[in-house]
Amino acid sequence: MAVVAVGWEITLGPCGLPSINTNYILLWANLPLLNRSFFSRSLCRRESLLSSSFLSLHLSPSLWWAMAVSAWLWAQGLLAAMVWVHAVEPSCNLQSRSISGSLFKEGDVIIGGLFPVHFVAPEPDHTFTHKVMGGHCQRVNLRAYRWLLTMIFTVEEINRDPALLPNLTLGYLAADSCLAEGSTLSAALAMVTGQEEAVTGEQCTRAPSVPVIIGDARSAASIVLADTLGVFGIPLVSYFASCACLSDRTRFPTFLRTIPSDAFQAKAIVHLLSLMGWSWVGVVSGDDAYGISGVQLLLKELEGSDVCIDYLEVIPKSHTLSKIRRIIERIQSSKARVVVTFAISPDMEVLLREVVKQNVTDRQWIATEAWSTSSHYSSWSGISLAGTLGFALRQVDIQGLGFYLTQLSPGGQQMQPLTQTVWEEMFGCKFVVESQTNPLSGPQCTGLEKMESQGELYFDVIYNVYKAVYAIANAIHDMLICQPGKGPFKNGECPDIKLIRPKQLLHYLKSVNFTTPVGELLYFDENGDVSASYDIINWHVGPEGKVAFVKVGQFDAASTQERGFQLDTNKVVWGGGWGDQVPVSVCSESCPPGTRKAVQKGKPVCCYDCIPCATGEISNATDSTECNKCPERFWSSTDRTVCVPIQVEFLSFRDNMGIVLSVLSVAGATLTGTILAAFFHHRDTPLVRANNSELSFLLLISLELCFLCALPFIGRPVPWSCMLRHTLFGISFVVCLACVLSKTVVVLVAFRATLPGSNVMRYFGPFQQKAGIFLCTLVQVVVCVLWLVLAPPVPTESAGGELGARVVLLCAVGSVAGFTLVLGYISLLAGVCFIMAFLARKLPENFNEAKFITFSMLIFCAVWIAFVPAYVSSPGKYTVAVEVFAILASSYGLLLCIFAPKCYIILLRPEKNLKKNMMAK
Repeated sequence: MAVVAVGWEITLGPCGLPSINTNYILLWANLPLLNRSFFSRSLCRRESLLSSSFLSLHLSPSLWWAMAVSAWLWAQGLLAAMVWVHAVEPSCNLQSRSISGSLFKEGDVIIGGLFPVHFVAPEPDHTFTHKVMGGHCQRVNLRAYRWLLTMIFTVEEINRDPALLPNLTLGYLAADSCLAEGSTLSAALAMVTGQEEAVTGEQCTRAPSVPVIIGDARSAASIVLADTLGVFGIPLVSYFASCACLSDRTRFPTFLRTIPSDAFQAKAIVHLLSLMGWSWVGVVSGDDAYGISGVQLLLKELEGSDVCIDYLEVIPKSHTLSKIRRIIERIQSSKARVVVTFAISPDMEVLLREVVKQNVTDRQWIATEAWSTSSHYSSWSGISLAGTLGFALRQVDIQGLGFYLTQLSPGGQQMQPLTQTVWEEMFGCKFVVESQTNPLSGPQCTGLEKMESQGELYFDVIYNVYKAVYAIANAIHDMLICQPGKGPFKNGECPDIKLIRPKQLLHYLKSVNFTTPVGELLYFDENGDVSASYDIINWHVGPEGKVAFVKVGQFDAASTQERGFQLDTNKVVWGGGWGDQVPVSVCSESCPPGTRKAVQKGKPVCCYDCIPCATGEISNATDSTECNKCPERFWSSTDRTVCVPIQVEFLSFRDNMGIVLSVLSVAGATLTGTILAAFFHHRDTPLVRANNSELSFLLLISLELCFLCALPFIGRPVPWSCMLRHTLFGISFVVCLACVLSKTVVVLVAFRATLPGSNVMRYFGPFQQKAGIFLCTLVQVVVCVLWLVLAPPVPTESAGGELGARVVLLCAVGSVAGFTLVLGYISLLAGVCFIMAFLARKLPENFNEAKFITFSMLIFCAVWIAFVPAYVSSPGKYTVAVEVFAILASSYGLLLCIFAPKCYIILLRPEKNLKKNMMAK
C-alpha cells in the first residue's frame, strides 16, 4: 500500500510503517498475501516513525495555497524520516525455533535435509493464546533415519574429495519432519530463516543460511513446501516424493527430485497385470497426494487395457479400526486375488497388521516403492505377505555406506537430542544416568549397540538421497568454476559463491549433468525428473519367518517396450498360497476358441459370458470378442474353430446306402428278367396263355424298367440324370399299372361275360387292351413332356442348419405341379387297380389272378402313402434314398405278388400247369 504526496511514494513496510528501503519494497511486493502476515510477525518490529496525522492529501484546484504549505511540510517530514532511518537501523527478531530435532554441522554452504525419522508428530495447539514449546515426535522410523545418515555420509565423502568442491566445505542441517505437513513446513521455514536470535540492518534481507533443502519424503508435504518456498526461489530436491503432480513446472518451478515420477510406476504396474493375465484386481490407496495421484494415473493407464478394477478402497488417515476392517472384508469378499496398493508405508502398515491378524493369506499383493522394501514388516508379517511383488527403486552398492550405517554408534553425538532419541527408541535403553530423583525405566544405553540387528539394509531410497547430495554438490561446483564475464546471468555475471542465492543455485541445479561415483549418469529433464528405472522385488519368507527381498526383474522406461519390462517367473514365489503357479485373478474364465465374449449386463467388460459361435462362423483365438463368418464354399467345423471346405454330399454308388439300393435295383431287374425268360420259355403252357401272355410280357418289361429307373437316382446329380430319373420313373410305373389294370379288367369282365346273353368281351379284346395301355401311358408322357419343357428338374445345392459343414446335391423338381401330377396320376391308376381287383377277389380260384393283384396293390399303396411323410421329413441325401426305396419296394411288391405264384406252378408244380386244371371249377 502507498501514500502519495507531492510526487513522492512512501511505502509502508511489513509492520505497517513507512520505509524507503527498496529491498523491503521489492521483497514485500513479491510476497503473497498469505505470507505477508507471517513475515510481518517474524522478521521485524519497527517503532512508529510518523504520527497518525500523516495522512493522504487530496488535491483540489480551490486549495492551491493550502497545497503549497502542505507540500513544504511533507518535504520537511520526509527528509527527517530519511535521516532517522539511516541513522537508526531497525532490528529483526526470531520469534521461535520450530525444528523439533536436528543434526547440524557447520560448513561454507549448509545443505538442508528433511527426513521423517518419526511416524507420529505432536498434536498442534490451535488456541493461539500463548507460545507453545515444541513437542516430541513418536515412533521412530529406522528406514528414514538411515536416509538421514546417508546424507551425512555423502556430505563427508564429498568433503574428502579433493576434485569436487576444492577449498569449500559442505555443512548440513538435517531435521526430523515427523511425517506431517505442519512439522515439515515449520522445520523448513526454520532452516531458511536462520538460527540467530536477532539480526539487524541489511542482514534482514540477506540470502537464507540454507539455500537448498533435500526433501521431503512425502508427496503431500513436498507440495506444501514447494508451494511456500517456491515463492522465494528456494530449490527443493526430493528423494522420495514421487507424485506425478510435482512435475508441473508452472506450479512447482523450484522442485526437483531423484526419484522417478509415479507416472512410470503406474505404467509398470499395468504392464505386470497384463503380462500375468490378471484382469480382475482390487486397488487400495492412501488418502493423500501420493495415493490419490497414483490411483488416478493407474486408472488412466488401465483405459483401453483388458484389466478391470473390482473395488477401490481408501485408507483413512485416522486409521479407524472399523474402517480398516471394512476394507479387509471387501478384499476377502472379492473374486480379485490380486491387490494393487498405492499408499505410504505407515498407512499400509496399519492395514497389513490387520490382514495378518485376520490371517488373510490368499491374496497376491502388489507393492509400490513406498513400502516394497520396508524390512521392519518381516518381524510380524508371517506368511500373509509372502510372495508380494513390488517395484523398488534401483539398488546400487555404495562403497563404505553399508559399513557406515550398520557399524555406526552415537559416539560424541550422543548428546544431540535427535540421535539420542532415535537410539533410545531403537534399543529400548536410556542415556540418562540413574539417580534417586530420576530412576531408569529400562537398561542404560552403552553406545555399543549394533545397528545391523535392526533389519535388512536395502539401498533403494538411500541411493536417491546419495544422488540428491551429489547433484547439489555438482551444481555448487559449477558455480565455483564460473568464469567472470561468461556467467549465465545478466551481463555475464557469475554467482556469488560466498553468499549463495537460491535462485542462482536453482539455475545450476537444473543444468547439472554428471556421473555419480557408482557410474550412473544423472541429469534432470525439463520437469525436474530423472530417468525412470525400477527393480521388481519378490518377498521370499524363510523358515524363520525372515523376509528376503529377491530381485526377479526390472523395468526401464527408457528402453523399448520388449526390453523395458523383464520378469523372470522362474524365480518368483507367488503369493496367496499359489506356490510356483501364477495366481488366477479374473472375473470370468477365458473363453476358448469357438466362442465369443458377451459382456454381462451392468458389469465391467472383464465380466462376460462365453457364447458359442453360430453355424458358419468361427473364432480361432482365446477371448475373442466376435465370431468371423466363413467365406463362400466354406463352413465352420463342429467346434467352431476353423473354416473347412464344404463337403459335397449326394447319394453315391460308394455310400453304403447307395450300394445297398443299387444291389436291390439290379437284383430286382435280374429277377424280373429271369421270370420273363421263364414265361417266354413256357409261353405255350396253359397257365401263361390263360393269363394273357402278351400283357404278362409287357408287365414284366415295365417292371424291369421300374427296377432300373432307381439307378439314375444314385450318383452325382447332373441335368440329364435329374430329367431322366423322374420321367423314367413316372412312365415306367404308369405302363406297369396300366398292364395290371388291363389284366384285372379282363379277368373281371371275362367271368362276368359268361352269363347268358352277355356280349361284353368284344370290347375287351387284345387290341382294346393294348389301346387302353397306350392311352394311359400317353397321358403320363404328355405330363412329363410338359414338365420337362416348362420347368425341368435341375441339380441344386441344399446346405446350412443341421447339415453343418456339408452341402447336399439334389435334383430340384423344378415344377411342383408337374411332380404332383406325375405322382397323382400313378396314385389314381393304383387306386383304380385296387378297386377292380377287390371286386374280382371271389372269382374261381384257378383263375383268380385278381386276388394277387389285390395284395400287390395293397403293398403298392401302403408304400407310397408312407412315402409322403418320409420324403418330406428326410434330410439331405436321405430324401433321394426314401424315393428310391419306395420305387424298389413297390416294384418288388408287384413282381412277387403277381408272378411268384405262377412261377411256383410253372417251375415247381408243372403237373398243375394243365388245361383241365385251368378249366376246373
